[in-house]
Formats: sequence, structure tokens, C-alpha cells
Amino acid sequence: MMIYYGALAVGILAGIGGQILLKAGADAPDFVSQLMRPSTLLGLALYGSAAFLYIIALRKIPVSVAFPSVSLSYAIVAVAGHFLFGEPFGLKQVAGILLIVGGVALINQA
Repeated sequence: MMIYYGALAVGILAGIGGQILLKAGADAPDFVSQLMRPSTLLGLALYGSAAFLYIIALRKIPVSVAFPSVSLSYAIVAVAGHFLFGEPFGLKQVAGILLIVGGVALINQA
């Protein structure tokens, strides 16, 4: 069972990396230039990898547990966006992240 939770965890991390790379490539002057940036291409590849890992995880983890667990990536990306890109991060973001983390902890209780 650990292999499936490992696949889920690595898939979540790959999705986070993909999102950060897509954001890094988003400052191109136009959409076509953005699509051709190495960070965008690598970000898309990481998203694809995340999807395959998620499929593996779903073989043994109920979707009612796996899918909400993916929401941890929202919290991590919000924090990373603040530190890497200087995006706003205030009380509303902290409250939202605490709700996400609490919900995931509740769903994953044995």
C-alpha cells in the first residue's frame, strides 16, 4: 500500500513543480513564446507525470481520499508563489491553507 501512497505523494510534488515552472514561464511577451519556453515545456511534462502517478495511486487509494489529498498542492503552491514570485500572502491565504490542511488530515485519518 505504501507504493500507492508514495505514487500519490510524488505525483503531488510533480504537480507542484509543474505549476511553479508554468508560472516561471508566464512572463513571455506572447502566448506562443510562453509555450516554447523550456520552463513551460518542463512544467507540462511534470503535469503529465503527475497524472500518471495519480492513476497508479488510484489503483488502491479511494478517490475520496486521493483527490482531496491533491489539494495540498494548492497550499504549497500558494506559499511557494509568495516566496518565489512575491505574490500576496495574507490572513485570508493563511486561513484557507489551514482549512485545506485540516481537511486533508481529517480525510486521511485511519
